[in-house]
Amino acid sequence: MGVEEWLVSAVMSMYTGAKTVVRTAYGNSSGFEVKVGMHQGSALSLLLFVTVMEAISREFSGLTLGAVVC
Repeated sequence: MGVEEWLVSAVMSMYTGAKTVVRTAYGNSSGFEVKVGMHQGSALSLLLFVTVMEAISREFSGLTLGAVVC
């Protein structure tokens, strides 16, 4: 996608070792590491989503799905 390596490393470092808690009516849970997904509410989340969808779109743009239209 043409993204420079330093920027990829910066984003990866934001997500490495991320921890969160779950807030309930009875209080917060113990903290735990988040290993999948994106930070909820982060402005960066939308940009990452669009970037991944663009990469997927480019990957599949040249494929045919087996349907032939005559």
